[in-house]
This record gives sequence, C-alpha cells and structure tokens, in this order.
Amino acid sequence: MTTVINSSVQQFQTCIDACNQCMQACEECLTSCLKAADVQARTHCINILRDCADICAMAAQWMSRGSMYAKQFCQLCATICDACAAECAKFQDTHCQECANLCRQCAEECRKMSS
Repeated sequence: MTTVINSSVQQFQTCIDACNQCMQACEECLTSCLKAADVQARTHCINILRDCADICAMAAQWMSRGSMYAKQFCQLCATICDACAAECAKFQDTHCQECANLCRQCAEECRKMSS
C-alpha cells in the first residue's frame, strides 16, 4: 500500500513526526509513572503528561488534514510540551528524562512550524 501525502501537508511532516513521537513518549512515561513507588509525588507530572499526549496527537491530526488552525494549535502544543519537559525533567527515571527530551524536540518543531 502506498501512502499519498498531500503536498501542503508535506511541509509539516517533520513536525507531525515529532508530535507522534512525543505523544508516544508521554503515554509510555505516564504508564511508568503510574507504577512508580512515589506515584503521589508525580500527580502534577501525570496530569501534564496526559495533556501533552493529547495535544500532540491532535496537532498531528490537524496538520495531517491541513487545518487552517494548525499553526495556532501548534503554538499551544509547544507551550504544553515545554511545560511537560520541565516537569518530567524533575524526575531522574530514564523514561522521564527521555520524555523530557522528546517534549523539547517537539516544542522546537512546533515553534518552527507555527512561525
């Protein structure tokens, strides 16, 4: 099966990929945080991971369909990814540190796309 990508969407592909990677990292980190011994200390982190995963998934969808609001949506996505990165960086677990890095990368791509 061959995927045909609309030429107007191709310009967003790097950002779409970054959003999808960030969403996956947030979901995986969230699952691991829920299993952590100090889960109560991670309540804020868990909540922002959910927000970040959701907005990344939606940003990828909006870019994929060429929404005229994708740039504005990606500005908000960058803000949430930055906040998620800062929160995850507080925890020393490998999954949190990797998630923080992917959130930073996604925020950077979203800022590039929305400018």
